[in-house]
Amino acid sequence: MNLRISCMRIANPPSVDYFKRRSKISPQKVLMTETPRDTPKRKKSALRRLGSGVGRLTRAKPRFVMPTVEGGLRVVIATDAWKPQLNGVVRTLDTLGEILRGFGNEVLYVTPNDFKSIPLPSYPEIRLSLLPNRKVAKMINEFQPDAVHIATEGPIGRATRRFCKRRGYPFTTSFHTRFAEYANERWNVPIQWGYAILKDFHNAGETMMVATPGLREELEERGFSSMKLWTRGVDLKKFTRGDRSLFDQYERPIYLYVGRLAVEKSIEDFIELDLPGTKVIVGEGPQREELEAKYKDAIFTGPKYDDDLTRHYQAADVFVFPSRTDTFGLVNVEALACGVPVASYPVRGPLEILDGAPPGCGAMNEDLRQACLDAYEHRAPQECRKWAENFSWEAASRQFIANLEIPGFNEEFWLRSAKMID
Repeated sequence: MNLRISCMRIANPPSVDYFKRRSKISPQKVLMTETPRDTPKRKKSALRRLGSGVGRLTRAKPRFVMPTVEGGLRVVIATDAWKPQLNGVVRTLDTLGEILRGFGNEVLYVTPNDFKSIPLPSYPEIRLSLLPNRKVAKMINEFQPDAVHIATEGPIGRATRRFCKRRGYPFTTSFHTRFAEYANERWNVPIQWGYAILKDFHNAGETMMVATPGLREELEERGFSSMKLWTRGVDLKKFTRGDRSLFDQYERPIYLYVGRLAVEKSIEDFIELDLPGTKVIVGEGPQREELEAKYKDAIFTGPKYDDDLTRHYQAADVFVFPSRTDTFGLVNVEALACGVPVASYPVRGPLEILDGAPPGCGAMNEDLRQACLDAYEHRAPQECRKWAENFSWEAASRQFIANLEIPGFNEEFWLRSAKMID
């Protein structure tokens, strides 16, 4: 069988150590090709410069040796969404890295924290990296990865895509955010324009990973190709049932929202509902100041992290998910893991999460108020927790590794290389 391995051409001149590690070329041969320091350089004629250019095009490129089962994988994850943002994309990528490292692999995150950046207009929590191309190339070259995954379509994602395309190196992407709908909601950009940009970005990769079968079908209709499923998981040790006393000073039932406070999340659909008890809003975003001033009866806590976030889930009676534009909605699974039922519209994300769930795990209805009342009336905390256990992060991480693409190497090869199967 002919195995075709794509190669990466290194931007900077390769060092002796690089060839010791990654190539069959001996260090002695490399040293023999070096120009003595005391030899004066002659200016090349136009003909010689032309010949050099042809030589660079036809010269064999340094080849990345494929990973071995003993060595584990080196994976680059490039993302424009990163800490201190509080959202599903950041938690997904952070947990993925923890799982992969736990199996003995190496992960390099390329994030806005590595670059000078400016806030996105009207959304200051999102940072746009400035002129990242050169540093992205340097970081990836020095890391010498076995696989590159691009999680977002912003400046860092585009710089990483550019790096891989220029060197003919395969890469995968994932579809986390409905950028087209968000751009339409915020800046009136036609939705078809947004999807044309997204399709051009993702179709250049070997594989685009999507969270649910329903999302894959929807994107296929829009012209996306080469998609594979990468389901989401929850940290079942971190998110669990526990003490419910945190909100005892408020009237129950407690209806909880966790996530970004932004117009595309349709939070006002929830806050304006005529419901008994108390509404608690956890998160940060460009709408927070406006919402706090407008809705005095709701409790705004700001962003919460780690054990503090878990305590907020545990103390709630119903988790409300008013968004119609999310691709999955990881917060729904986190709430279920803490024994809290979900109330939502019947849209992508909740439809797949609650598909087949037993009674007591939540309710979906185009009348969001009715969904909230039904979820509270029929709540079954034990069933919620049991259903959430179907969303294992280890299983999701294995699926991610199996989706990595280099021509000629199959799912079993990648899982063995990542030490995720025997």
